Amino acid sequence: MITNFFIPELNNHDVQELWFQQDGATCHTARATIDLLKDTFGDRLISRFGPVNWPPRSCDLTPLDYFLWVYVKSLVYANKPQTRDHLEDNIRCVISDIRPQMLEKVIEN
Repeated sequence: MITNFFIPELNNHDVQELWFQQDGATCHTARATIDLLKDTFGDRLISRFGPVNWPPRSCDLTPLDYFLWVYVKSLVYANKPQTRDHLEDNIRCVISDIRPQMLEKVIEN
């Protein structure tokens, strides 16, 4: 996903000042993954084995963990999707309905 989607998508945007934060889950910190992220983000990588250590359970740095995923999950499963297609459709709809203003408020709080 990183090489086939994420990095090509980054190339479509001006991301010179973008920081990448990755949680400390061991499945996300394989050497090849960390090396690829270091090559892409340099010193702007927050990760378990990156230049900036990922601070576990930091509500200041992880609004995704403390708000967004819980919010998305509650809406995605509200109508109890029974098929993978239904689940994927729900995910797309919920994500597309999230407004920048909501994310700004999450970050502010």
